[in-house]
Amino acid sequence: MIERLQHRFALSRKGAEDMVKACISVTVTNMAFMMSAGVLYKLISDLLDGTLSTDRLPFYIIGIIVILILIVITNFIQYNATFLSTYKESGVRRTTLAERLRKLPLSFFGKKDLSDLTATIMADCAQIETASSHWIPEFIGALISTGIVGISMFIFFDWRMALASFWVIPAAFFIVYASTRAQKNAVKKLYSCKLELGDGVQECLEAVRDLRANNAQDTYMDGLEKIIRKVEKESLFTELKLAVFVNSAAIVLKLGIATTALVGGTLLANGEITLLTFFMFLMIVSRLYDPMQITMQNFAAIIAATVQCERLDEVLSHDIQTGTDRMTNKGYDIAFDHVSFSYDDTAVLSDVSFTAKQGEVTALIGPSGGGKTTVSRLAARFWDIDRGKITLGGMDISKVDPETLFSAYSIVFQDVTLFNQSVMENIRIGRKGATDEEVMRAARLANCDEFVGRLPDGYDTLIGENGSELSGGERQRISIARAFLKDAPVILLDEATASLDAENETQIQEALSELIRNKTVLIIAHRMRTIANADHIVVLKDGTVAEEGSPDELYEKNGIYRHMAEQQIAAQNWKM
Repeated sequence: MIERLQHRFALSRKGAEDMVKACISVTVTNMAFMMSAGVLYKLISDLLDGTLSTDRLPFYIIGIIVILILIVITNFIQYNATFLSTYKESGVRRTTLAERLRKLPLSFFGKKDLSDLTATIMADCAQIETASSHWIPEFIGALISTGIVGISMFIFFDWRMALASFWVIPAAFFIVYASTRAQKNAVKKLYSCKLELGDGVQECLEAVRDLRANNAQDTYMDGLEKIIRKVEKESLFTELKLAVFVNSAAIVLKLGIATTALVGGTLLANGEITLLTFFMFLMIVSRLYDPMQITMQNFAAIIAATVQCERLDEVLSHDIQTGTDRMTNKGYDIAFDHVSFSYDDTAVLSDVSFTAKQGEVTALIGPSGGGKTTVSRLAARFWDIDRGKITLGGMDISKVDPETLFSAYSIVFQDVTLFNQSVMENIRIGRKGATDEEVMRAARLANCDEFVGRLPDGYDTLIGENGSELSGGERQRISIARAFLKDAPVILLDEATASLDAENETQIQEALSELIRNKTVLIIAHRMRTIANADHIVVLKDGTVAEEGSPDELYEKNGIYRHMAEQQIAAQNWKM
């Protein structure tokens, strides 16, 4: 049961155990409230029988006091078991989710966009928090306590009156339960619309300059307006679906009052039940049906929340990349041995074999879509391959924990990610605990001094979200400075100098020549001048190794490499 709760509501084991305790505490609290009805029944019975005396009066007074104390205690326990435990579990859930995301392969993130994952971490977690603290314990507790009362009425009082009073409850639950598929489909459709709206808003904010530059803001806003109207329409439709089933269940519940009164009146007229029994059943249904309407709403909300639970469980149950935390490599040669890789059933690499040797610069070139970036990502185990083997110094990288493996890599991507912190802290990401002097030395090697000196607070200047206060070339140099600071034995450069002008590119390449000495370097570049001094070149086309060798050897072959080199020379000489 605990494991089912974990998957059903995206809980930790302790969270599932706490949910069971919460349901029990709500049940006990409900039963404590119902005890007052039992005392009232006994009191009226004594009044009608004429047996109420001053000797029995203390019994009722003490009983009422005991029930009040019990209600206070059970409410206190219920609060701790539902709300406090839920808030703690919510923190655990978010932390667990973050840890899980950290260990997932990048193939998972390729299927999810930023707004989708943000919604999972923020909105879905908040929804499950509300469900765990308000809906689920209240629903289960009401279900159990009502069942106990119903069974007691059948056994200890009159089964005909019990049937007349309680038949509506399973009927109402069935109506709401019958809406499960319709509700889930409606919520999924609404969620899809909300994610589309989130993507649209984010894209609008990111591309506002381009939209204005091309006078396209009105056209874009018209499209965004349509998405907003779509979300509004789906929200109303989802609420309408929920209202139809819940209100239908509420109407059925109200029929219970009529059947109780009708059956009770008939039995009372025939002398088959006492007036007190009739009164007690009327009192029970009057106290029971209104809370049961709220329970029906909770039930419907729980059904709707299963969509968020499934989204969370998709992340928490997804296979993670695992491996040993010990590096057993001998040297840092990277060898691809008949590697094949597919992404979403689309073949990206097929039977790729080559070796990037330590102390050499190995360049990956070729037409766009040939698999260059994929090869560099696979070399660092961003994804796991389908067939073949990738080794680092003879060590199979698929057997090593990714975080342990990353300690051997310095990576400079074409798309730089920066944080809204100081220049100093953005570079220090390369090696946690590095001193300010070490950070500034790495910055100088990456030619960052030139622009940092112009910033108002130098290295302490905040650079905005994703480095919005810097140019593309300045952002790229910070990324290169990180690589200098980390100083790892394997360096992956993916168009590392693409955002730099010719002068800065020359300076960075001179600095990189110091960084890459005696290291394994895998570089992706489209400009021939960037790889002019490479030791080994691998030409990738359509996911296969089309050519391989030194620059001179490939130029003599008169193949793809030579064609690309000549095309770039022609492009450089082109004039208006």
